[in-house]
Amino acid sequence: QVQLVESGGGLVQPGGSLRLSCAASGSIFSINAMRWYRQAPGKEREWVAVISSGGNTNYADSVKGRFTISRPYAKNAVYLQMNSLKPEDTAVYYCNALISTGANSWGQGTQVTVSS
Repeated sequence: QVQLVESGGGLVQPGGSLRLSCAASGSIFSINAMRWYRQAPGKEREWVAVISSGGNTNYADSVKGRFTISRPYAKNAVYLQMNSLKPEDTAVYYCNALISTGANSWGQGTQVTVSS
């Protein structure tokens, strides 16, 4: 089992930056990839970014060039650096771990609000 805890959300003005963190514990050796998703009010949860166990990354078109996902070596954590934030980035952001069995673990989410 893998447990995930997100932090770092908050209120930021348009154009500002935030850094989300996701701390993983438990059977972290079984994690194949880690991903960030987000869910805005009234919308379906959408994928934001992924980082594989080998360090390969990919991003949704809506955040490409503005967001950076990272997973420092030997740290049981994944980060999402968000720059040039827009009001449409407002959402609850969730950390996700893809386990080697095919199962998924989810964090509880952290609220990001971009507003002036």
